Formats: sequence, structure tokens, C-alpha cells
Amino acid sequence: MFQVVSPKQKNQKLTEIKRAYDYCESITKEHAKSFYFAAKFLPKNKQKPIYALYAFCRQIDDEVDEAEISSGKEAIKAVENWKRKLGEIFFNAKTNQLRITNYELREKSNSQLTTHNSQLILTAWQDLLKTYNIRQESALDLMKGVLQDTHINRYETFDELYIYCYRVASTVGLMSSEIFGYSDKKTLKYAESLGIAMQLTNILRDVKEDAAMNRIYLPQEDLQKFSVSEKQIFAGELNKNFVELMKFEIERARNYYAEAEKGISLLEKDTRFTILLAARLYAKILDEIKKQNYNVFTKRAHTSKRQKIFSVPKIWLEARKI
Repeated sequence: MFQVVSPKQKNQKLTEIKRAYDYCESITKEHAKSFYFAAKFLPKNKQKPIYALYAFCRQIDDEVDEAEISSGKEAIKAVENWKRKLGEIFFNAKTNQLRITNYELREKSNSQLTTHNSQLILTAWQDLLKTYNIRQESALDLMKGVLQDTHINRYETFDELYIYCYRVASTVGLMSSEIFGYSDKKTLKYAESLGIAMQLTNILRDVKEDAAMNRIYLPQEDLQKFSVSEKQIFAGELNKNFVELMKFEIERARNYYAEAEKGISLLEKDTRFTILLAARLYAKILDEIKKQNYNVFTKRAHTSKRQKIFSVPKIWLEARKI
């Protein structure tokens, strides 16, 4: 049975969808400056869903962080609530139901869910799933990764850390690939590598900030290998051992960036420059760490707007040859 939608309802829905995407773009612009800068080079029809994807990831992370202040149970409740609502949206997309739903997260908790913002993100997702075949499993894996931060703050081996990086970052690459478009399933493996590279970059940049929350993502096996103690990290003590550890981890991240770039030629042409630009700009954070003599305790490494702009011509020419 088909649902009859009046012209007025249709216009209202289109206005609601536009408002939802506009909100997602504002979140991306505010919190992911390098990513937003690169995304502006995408075709217009691919920008909106990419913003929605980022806003979803950001909202989940923020809500879990807020809920964790109260208790781990509240964080779990926040994630379960998102799972339920996303499940509805994916079900509607698969069954092609023409449902006009007000996706409001009503479940109350001490974390005080920002229901209006969440509703806007869900509205955007309901729309993008009409066009893009994003796997629900990737979204669920992302939630698992975000939830890990509520009860895991150490990783014994890099293999363990890899799983975390995959969940919180590679999943984003896998979902984004469905929007970017690709010619071969092998592309997804390269997207996974880019996610690992970027998350490792985050970890190296944020050593000080994470330590302040009693989180040390650097593998324990690597700390032992370079004779760096947790006490040293908490104290923000820079010495030769820590520098060698950072060099080792940076080289590991660079290897994943190099692997990821092999997959850019498999993407649709109108997205190749954006991905190459995003990867190169994020990798520049590693260059900035090196320029600081690997001292991540006194200054947070970042790239300036000027650096981003001046990077464009060279990377654009390189992308044209791919």
C-alpha cells in the first residue's frame, strides 16, 4: 500500500532534509577543518552525504564522552539508543518504505542527549541511504570502537590497537567509499589502511591530551621496546627514548598512508583529488610533529590554513595523473 504524500508535506520534507544537511556541514566545518577543506572539492551531490557521515561519527563520540562522565552504563545506553534508531532507518531503506518519520531520540539519561541535533543527523542519514549502499555493519563497528574508550585505556600490542583503529576510523573510510564510488572491491582494503593511518596520526598528535584522561594508546609492547614508561608520558618528559618511539610510530603511520594511496586510482575520478588531498594534509601532521622535535607535550601539532591552500596545486596536478 502506497503512502500518499501531499505537495505541502513534500515541500516540508525537502526543507527538513536541507536543514539536516546544513547542520551536518556546520559540524564538519567546526570540528574537522582539514577534512572539510578537502571535501569542498567533491561534487556537490557527494559533499552532503559526506558531511552527514562525519556529523554522525562526531555526535556518537560526543554523546558517549558526555555519558561516560556519569557512568559507563549511560554510555552503553546512549549507543544502544543510536543502534535502535539507525536500525529503523536501515530497515526502511532496505524495504523501500516511504515513511515520513520524526527521528527523535527520546530515551532519557543522565547524559542529556541532544535530541534535536541527533534528529537532524538521522534525517540526513534517512535521505542518503536512498542513494548510497552503506553497510549497517560498518556503523555498528564504529559504535563498538567509540564504546571501547569507556572501558579500555591501554593496548598491549599493535594488533589490539589495530582493531580499535579499524573500528573508529577505517569504518568511516569504508562507509565513505560507498559515497565516493569505486571500480573494484579492493578499494575497501585501501580505505581501511587510510583509516588506520589517520587514527595513528591522531594518537601521536594527542599523546598529552589522552594521557590527561588516563589513556595511553601507544602499544605497551612498543613502550617496553623503547624503554618509555607510562610515568614518563604522564609527566610529559621528552628524552631520546621517547623520540625514537615517536619516529618508529610515525614510520608505521606513513607506511599505511603509502598503502592507502595505491587505491586512489580505483575511485571515481571526481573524488580522487579530494582523497589524495585529505590523506596528504593529514599526513602533514606527522611532518609538524617532526618539526617540533617530536615534542607533543608542549604543542599540539596541526596544519595551518595557509599550508592547506599552498598544498592544493601540487596535489591537484598529481591527482590528474592518477
